[in-house]
Amino acid sequence: MQRFTYVRPSTPAEAIRAMADGGPGTRFLAGGTTLFDLMKLGAEAPRTLIDVSRLDTLARVDTSGSHELIFGALARMSDVAADHRLREDYPALSESLDKAASQQLRNMARVGPNLLQRTRCAYFRGGEVFPCNKRAPGSGCAAREGLDRGHALLGASDACAAVYPGDWAIALLAFDAVVDTLSPRGERSIPLRELHREPGSTPDLETVLAPDELLVRIRVPTSQAGRASTYHKIRDRESYAFALTSAAVAVRLEGGVVTEARVALGGVATRPWRSPEAESVLLGQFLTEDVARRAGQAAFAAAKPGRQNAFKVELGARTVTDALLIARRRAEQS
Repeated sequence: MQRFTYVRPSTPAEAIRAMADGGPGTRFLAGGTTLFDLMKLGAEAPRTLIDVSRLDTLARVDTSGSHELIFGALARMSDVAADHRLREDYPALSESLDKAASQQLRNMARVGPNLLQRTRCAYFRGGEVFPCNKRAPGSGCAAREGLDRGHALLGASDACAAVYPGDWAIALLAFDAVVDTLSPRGERSIPLRELHREPGSTPDLETVLAPDELLVRIRVPTSQAGRASTYHKIRDRESYAFALTSAAVAVRLEGGVVTEARVALGGVATRPWRSPEAESVLLGQFLTEDVARRAGQAAFAAAKPGRQNAFKVELGARTVTDALLIARRRAEQS
């Protein structure tokens, strides 16, 4: 591992100044659950680490508001998942955190940096022996002629088909979350749907954040559809694996008819993926198994499978179907 300078600021303002002073190759450090892995693999080699993990002002959580839920970016995933109101009124959010990683990792990882975790593509993490446009721009994409079982069906380009690996961002996308950031230019708010980039010709640029921009909080508008929501995740092994397919769904039913529908997909796209196609199938319909199935199929109508990942089209449609039926049951019980 390359030697680096370690800095521990006392305030968010100090952290921003330290980033400006550090120059290129400086990175913020929070839980370290992804960054340290990538440093050991050689996929990341920061010159300076700014440890923001003890900035308690960025760890506050407030789910008591009538208009929005507020999560400080440095709140621990395990603490947020255990929040009573979240478990009762927004189970998709708490489930996405519970299913994201082992308890030990969730005790360390923070909800803001979790949104920025990098792909699990084996070619990205495998080092210089493999060409990878995300790790080394212009070098090529080994997945194009290699094993693509875990790669994206949606949002891929000729330069990259690596899947976005997170769970929490998928659930937040379903609820139209917004992230707030701080930089030398002040604060700004970014809708989560605009935070992550599709790879296009520059897969090394994964988000719209500037290098000196610190994510400080996540805000989620309250929704009556929250109680009838779920995060459904299918993986190779039942515990603590990344998603083959996942779906965050929420519905509001009036007399059994869907009046509000939210469907977001994970494990199948290069960024967190919302499916207005699936949502339009549901609106105005009784949420029967057949309608849920048609919504799942609509979510993957534009999928472009490769050689080994075509099974994810059917698996993804079934994941959406099952998630919608779980949400229907919760709507009937609430």
